Amino acid sequence: MALKYSRQREVIKDFLCTRKDHPTADIVYMNVRQEYPNISLGTVYRNLTLLSEIGEIRRLRVGDGVDHFDADTSPHHHFICSHCGRIIDLKMENIDYIQETAEKDFNGRIDSYSAYFFGLCENCCNLLQS
Repeated sequence: MALKYSRQREVIKDFLCTRKDHPTADIVYMNVRQEYPNISLGTVYRNLTLLSEIGEIRRLRVGDGVDHFDADTSPHHHFICSHCGRIIDLKMENIDYIQETAEKDFNGRIDSYSAYFFGLCENCCNLLQS
């Protein structure tokens, strides 16, 4: 079944493509409302869910109880600051060996993995050292 075009869905996706900070649905809603004042929070949630289910965006669950969204669907990993909660894309060498290691003593099938790294971002390190 082909997905029917939605201008609101396109605006949501376009907005995410301009961001590197992995916004929440509320942040997406507040920003998209500037162009579409009548859009509902429910519409934003439904479209974010749909876009993540069809693989056009990524939904990140980083342990803070709120979903974050990422327009970059390429394989990459994230750093989460334990102090301010900032989520940063990590540029790093391929670590696919981790999946191979996990598969060695596992009788099921591992299709993918995601790695989150936690600590203090540069800004929080500088702030806490002051």
